[in-house]
Amino acid sequence: MVKRNYSIDVVLHALSDPTRRQVIERLGIGPTSVSDLASPFSMAMPSFMQHLDILESSQLIYTEKVGRVRICYLNQNPFSVMENWLQLQKSQWETRLNQLDSFLLKTRGKT
Repeated sequence: MVKRNYSIDVVLHALSDPTRRQVIERLGIGPTSVSDLASPFSMAMPSFMQHLDILESSQLIYTEKVGRVRICYLNQNPFSVMENWLQLQKSQWETRLNQLDSFLLKTRGKT
């Protein structure tokens, strides 16, 4: 089994665009064709394909050609990298805020 590394910078860049986030939300329901994914958006297919290229290069999605139809799938693995990073940030901020709270409680009576 190949272990892949996911770049949080690439993932965050890919998710920085509302169109790409909507595509991810749609794929959260299940795999679908490129044409079905593109139908809610009022943009030309080449422009929409640029969004899919960014999502695919970030490894958030992958595609498979079935006959004449390209099907898009959501890859959930890069999201765990983001989740771990966000959890680490949250933990560090909670520790700092608890330390500040303790400091303020100790110094409250000394002023």
